[in-house]
Amino acid sequence: MGLLDNIHSPEDVRALPPEALDELCREIREYLVASLSKQGGHLASNLGAVELTVALHLVYDTSRDRLVFDVGHQCYAHKLLTGRRDLSDLREMGGLAGFPKPRESVHDAFIAGHASNSVSVALGMARARTALGEDYDVVALIGDGALNGGMAFEGLSDAGKSGEPLVVVLNDNGMSINEGVGGLAEMLSRMRTRVEYIRFKKWYRNSVLPHIPLLSSALSRMKRWLKERVVPENIFDDFGYEYIGPIDGHDIRKVANALRWAKDYRAPVLVHVITQKGKGYPPAEKAPAAFHGVGAFDARTGVPKYTGEDFSSVFGRTLTELAGEDKSVVAITAAMKEGTGLIGFQETWPDRFFDVGIAEEHACAMAAGMAARGLKPVFAVYSTFMQRCYDMLIHDVSLMGLHVVFGVDRAGIVGKDGETHQGVFDVAYLSSVPGMKVYAPANFREMRSMLRKAVLEDTGPVAVRYPRGGEGVWKADTSHETARVVKQGTDVTIAAYGVEINEAVIAARVLRSGGVEAEVVKINVLSPLDPEPVLASVRRTGALLVAEEACAAGCVGRQLLAAAEQAGVALRAVRLVNLGDGILEHGAPQDLRRKTGLDSGSLAQAVLEMLHGEDKA
Repeated sequence: MGLLDNIHSPEDVRALPPEALDELCREIREYLVASLSKQGGHLASNLGAVELTVALHLVYDTSRDRLVFDVGHQCYAHKLLTGRRDLSDLREMGGLAGFPKPRESVHDAFIAGHASNSVSVALGMARARTALGEDYDVVALIGDGALNGGMAFEGLSDAGKSGEPLVVVLNDNGMSINEGVGGLAEMLSRMRTRVEYIRFKKWYRNSVLPHIPLLSSALSRMKRWLKERVVPENIFDDFGYEYIGPIDGHDIRKVANALRWAKDYRAPVLVHVITQKGKGYPPAEKAPAAFHGVGAFDARTGVPKYTGEDFSSVFGRTLTELAGEDKSVVAITAAMKEGTGLIGFQETWPDRFFDVGIAEEHACAMAAGMAARGLKPVFAVYSTFMQRCYDMLIHDVSLMGLHVVFGVDRAGIVGKDGETHQGVFDVAYLSSVPGMKVYAPANFREMRSMLRKAVLEDTGPVAVRYPRGGEGVWKADTSHETARVVKQGTDVTIAAYGVEINEAVIAARVLRSGGVEAEVVKINVLSPLDPEPVLASVRRTGALLVAEEACAAGCVGRQLLAAAEQAGVALRAVRLVNLGDGILEHGAPQDLRRKTGLDSGSLAQAVLEMLHGEDKA
């Protein structure tokens, strides 16, 4: 039995002798590799933060102190140390979440999944503590990749001048998901600080100044003189922080000592630790980006167990081909070149590839500037992260009718990453952007043809939304029409788009075996929506079921019902099957479809209930 087997809470960590901590970290890494090789998850970031996580739990009591994760990719070791020892159901429906989740544990201070908000959230908690006269510490843990986001600097600026006792831990591994980019990454790579200055500052503040206040001015001048000679200027000083670092993030004792000093300082402090993404597992050390988010893999070799083609790879390969036909085509990513399939584009057209880091708003506005001057920018971005760009979509792109193309990856049910990552709101917000055209390919053939239209033929803002993973049973290319009937029927109309068409077609087959003839209408363009093909079908069948992996607000089904009412189309039965408020837990996509009634069996059953009960729900 190892040390980890006896860790049931942070108190058990704090009870260990100092000489046992390195062994605990080794066991945590072995356990993470063994567990994630079976079910996947975020591996490299967690391996890099093991010592840092242990040190945080040595210094802080997270049952009352508030540890705010940024993004949360690196929270697995934290879960192991806070009573969640079994990762066998990690990211499975009903199991542990892959990100911090307050409903799961008192040790999780705040939900996390998107980058750059931790300092703002932590400052809010610190100010609440002061306003309510309470006593606890607040720590924000942010990575250098998340530091690229503009919101991080908004929070840093306010917190640094606030005077609130608050510690910001900067976990600097030179990466977000991909390598760090931009001036900030270069600055962090140069920064060095002498321990002598930190010791002097603490002595000066705590031991000298209270006893000789008349010498305050002279001592401040001496402090500045010393600082100028031993500490290079850095942006955190200018923001108002006491800066400590860089510190070896894999030396538990040094990190814990720095955290204790920062905690006792009772003012804004930034602790800068240097870590290695993928630490302790050679395949992840060599290719940390490839091991950021993994599926099942061989723990001995690191080789993935599944390497099939998916929508993202088809997108990237098609865009690379289009760039060969048109020299004005450029590609943009926000630290997601692997995830969005753009590695081949970067290799083929390096001068036309732009990785802006975790800065989606900037990417969108930059794309607008490119389009305004004659380029054809294509911004590949996950649906859940594109939510940040809503203002830029309207103000910077739409108002001028600029031709910017958005490759909206991970649209619909994403699965195991859970609530923060499901791509279920883009149908509503993209459809509200004036002039925005939205394509929904259902397979790779349609992906290629729709992307070609979006880039080379359309004008104005265009989005092509597609899911994570591969295609299904539907293999035809119907992209030349806004919508079309793909299966004839007389009893009910089933309308769907994207990969949900696979469930609709299978449901129609099931219904036919029971004597019900369902007509299936496949919608290809979600905005501007052409309701007539669906309404024409409903005029024949009199009943409508719309199935979509989207939240109810602003969904296609509601738009179709409004169009039907306006056109005076009578409906004897209606069922809208969607994701309600859009808050959808983690789990395998097919499990989530069954739970939400979007799998083929549930759709068939819903049709039978409609027809039997003359349903108008």
